[in-house]
Amino acid sequence: MGASATGGGRTLLVLRHAKAAGEPGVNDIERPLTGGGRRDASAAGRWLLSRGITPDWVLCSPARRTRQTWEQIRAALGEAAPGSDAVSFGQRLYDAGAQDLLDLVNEQPDDAHTLLTVGHNPASGQLVAWLTGRSGIAFPACALAVVRFGGSWAAAAPGGGELAGLWTPHAAELMGAGRP
Repeated sequence: MGASATGGGRTLLVLRHAKAAGEPGVNDIERPLTGGGRRDASAAGRWLLSRGITPDWVLCSPARRTRQTWEQIRAALGEAAPGSDAVSFGQRLYDAGAQDLLDLVNEQPDDAHTLLTVGHNPASGQLVAWLTGRSGIAFPACALAVVRFGGSWAAAAPGGGELAGLWTPHAAELMGAGRP
């Protein structure tokens, strides 16, 4: 099972998809990850694994780049990754604004202690800022925020979460951990 805060606490992992190619003529939903994006997503997965944080449930946008980001995370988590029955690909995540993402979080069952969203900006970055009450958090491609809550998913609200961790590809490079 996923890592969680003590008792009834919940952990929300908010992941922005890794760097995607901007190929002319390619429909936005079909944009693939770049090689660097695949490496960054794998590094984010290793970061989670090294901290013992694994999702019980995954909400992933159906866009090609978010699916590929999740696949890299899943591969890095290995045996700790949730099964395919615990992964949902929903159009709501592709089209979501920050309020839509919060609504999705609020709808999740409380038997999932650790929830991962794999989505897009600006909604993902705005959700992290809202939940933690912290503005100005840089949220580049493949940024991963760990937000902890004391109560149920239904009670998750702006200002109600604590930023317990933040991984970005640039920070990993500065620490020498961004290399395979």
